[in-house]
Order: sequence, then structure tokens, then C-alpha cells
Amino acid sequence: MNLRLLFCFFIGLNVCLAQENIPFKNATVEATIFSGSILLHDPNVAHLRTGRPTGFIASYNKKTRGDKAWEKVFNYPDFGYSFTYQDFDNEVLGENFALYAHYNFYFFKRNLQLRLGQGIGYTTNPYDRETNFRNNVFGSRFLSSTFLGFNYHKENLLKNLGLKLGVSIIHYSNANFRAPNLSTNTLAFNAGLIYNISEDNAPIVYLEPEQKKIKEPVKYNLAFRSGINESDEIGSGQFPFYIFSAYADKRLGNHSAIQLGTDVFFSNFLKELIRFQGNSFPELGVSGDEDFKRVGLFIGHELFINKLSVITQLGYYVYYPFDFEGRIYNRI
Repeated sequence: MNLRLLFCFFIGLNVCLAQENIPFKNATVEATIFSGSILLHDPNVAHLRTGRPTGFIASYNKKTRGDKAWEKVFNYPDFGYSFTYQDFDNEVLGENFALYAHYNFYFFKRNLQLRLGQGIGYTTNPYDRETNFRNNVFGSRFLSSTFLGFNYHKENLLKNLGLKLGVSIIHYSNANFRAPNLSTNTLAFNAGLIYNISEDNAPIVYLEPEQKKIKEPVKYNLAFRSGINESDEIGSGQFPFYIFSAYADKRLGNHSAIQLGTDVFFSNFLKELIRFQGNSFPELGVSGDEDFKRVGLFIGHELFINKLSVITQLGYYVYYPFDFEGRIYNRI
């Protein structure tokens, strides 16, 4: 795929949108190309680091100006959507496509941009036992993808046209929905153009809304999570899991809270893994009768951005009868 042609196509599209006077207000579109390499986060992905991944990112951004109090607190971020295409330059990995929702946060007089995006990816060449057994990173076609970007960001350098330069990290994984799942992390350098498609190109007048102080007592919460996953043993089968959580949280202000709680894990794939190791690998010291359940204690933090919560938790298994990936766990 010719990235130069794609780049020209998206720039042409941006210009056409502006010329048609489509009623966008305080919005921009971007076309960015990138080139990088796969990070060696695990020695088992070394055989896939043979090429130089390239691709493009097309984005739509809607600006905020302080109509809501949270926008001022986070320095008037953008929110929007991004589409990425990545050619891994490796016949084993093929190509990936992804669609994200994202936030852009600004620093240093809005010249430095931090982009956080989360979305769904699709890979053209996942693992196959017969035709693509060397692909030990993507066990399914559909993947979860996280996108992180740091950019020098400058709008309206030439009328409506601006520039961005920086680095991005693109992560693909399916959370062990299906093995194998070592995942990939691409570190890329990117360069692109920004086109302002606002109704007019006048500078935004930022508002200064007042914010009411939120005070809440300690709250007690119950949570239930479920899904399906698979062990790292390819072909061991997908099984449902159930997680019951109880925790207390305390607001530290309008945009932050701390948490303390406990999790009880019923990971049914561990039943099969315990049986398999007990029968096949006596040197591991697994009898086959170990309990598949685990209990953990965790501390956490919750960040409130508009109607979105960003939760980070760090836990330790206090009941851990079978060793699988260590006693420390995290949830993001």
C-alpha cells in the first residue's frame, strides 16, 4: 500500500470538507504517517522483529472551551475518533486496522499534546496451527488496542493548515481471549498535517466556569465481572471466568478517588491447566488437585474525566494455591 497516496488522499479529503462549508465548530481533522519498530517486551517475539512497521492515522477532533467545569480542570482537552492502519512489514503478522475513541490533553501553552485512545483492532493474519503457526502474538482476528501519542502540535501555521510531529505507541492484544496472545507494542515516529474545519478560524475564547466542591462519605461497592479466556497453552480451550469484588472508595476531590478492596477469582481455565500440568509435567510439582480459585487484596485510584472513569488497581493474591503469572496483579 502506497502511504504517500494515502496521505495525499486524506489531505485532499480535509480540504474538500472545508470547501463544502460543512457546519463543524471548533473541530480539526488530521492525516499522519508513521514508521517504527516492534518493541521486544518478551523474548518470544524476537523472531517477528524483522521489518519496519509503517502506517497512517486519520483523526477527527472536537475541541472543548469550558462549557463544563471538568473541561477547564483538564486544560480544555479535545475528544474525537481515530482510524489507524499498520503494515508490520512481516508476512507472519500481516496488517492491522483499528478504530479508537480518544482524548487529547495539552501542555506547555498547548504546544505539547498527549493522546490517549482505546479501541478495537482487526488483524489480517492471526495464528493458525497449519498456515501461520509462527504468529504467537495474535490468537484472534479481533483485538483490543490502546493508542498513546506524544506530539508537538501546532495549528493554523498556514491559514487552516497545521503540523504535528512526535512518537506513538500502539498496543494490540486480546487479553487471552484466545491463545496465543503475547501481543505487540509498536514504537513509531510520526509526522502529519492538521486541518481546521471550523465554521470560522477565529481563536477559541476559553470560558472560566465555576466548579462546586464535591464531598462524599466513604462508599461501599460490589462489582461482578465475567467473560471467557484461555491459558497460554494453545488449544487448551476457552472457559468462562467470574470475578466478585467488594471495595470501599473515598473521594479526594472532584476528579479523584482512592479505593481499597478484595477480589475473588473463579478462573475456570486454570482447572484445565492444573490437570494438564499435573499429568504431563511432573517436574513442576503440580499434583493436579490444586484449587483453581484465588483471592486478592487491592488498592486503587479512580480518575473522573467528564462521564468517564479511568481506574487503576494494584493487587496481591493472599490465597494462591496454584502459581500462575505471579502473586501481584493489576487492573487498568
